[in-house]
Amino acid sequence: MAGRRLNADERALWARVAHSVKPLAKRKTSEPPSTADKAEFAAALARPVKPLRVQLPPPAAAKPVRKAGALGGANTLDGGWDKRLLKGAVSPDFTIDLHEETLATAHARLNQSLQYAVSIDARIVLLITGRPARDNPRLPPTSRGVIRASIKDWLHASAHASAIAAIRPAHPRHGGNGALYVILKRRRG
Repeated sequence: MAGRRLNADERALWARVAHSVKPLAKRKTSEPPSTADKAEFAAALARPVKPLRVQLPPPAAAKPVRKAGALGGANTLDGGWDKRLLKGAVSPDFTIDLHEETLATAHARLNQSLQYAVSIDARIVLLITGRPARDNPRLPPTSRGVIRASIKDWLHASAHASAIAAIRPAHPRHGGNGALYVILKRRRG
């Protein structure tokens, strides 16, 4: 704020800051500082500085979380699609089964199978990953479920990400927690 005078605490704080700064180059001044200025500076350095209290505004209200849809998070399917998927009233055009694969072979197989599904104009792909491991405190921890945890990242990074309209959990008749529906976009042509 231009034109505002500093109060005593602000002057003391400014004096401490100015005292701690090393000048870049020596400048010749026309007038040497007066003894009154030197005395005020010494007094400002000797005074304790009060902590500055700042009143922060309350945090903004959180925006509601939208239901995750396609890879970008947008909900690209209409309500009819979602109802049919929830009821299990759809039949997959193509199935990819990854639940007996290793992490490396699952990734390669996913890419090859998606390439084939896109080439045959499949609309609904059933992606079987296997059920995630249940936590049992009596058993040692295992690395089960890593394929399922990696699927969305793999799909997002794949060459076919632009062909995917949505990813939804599968109906129990198609694998439930161990499977996903990958809905592919219709090819324009």
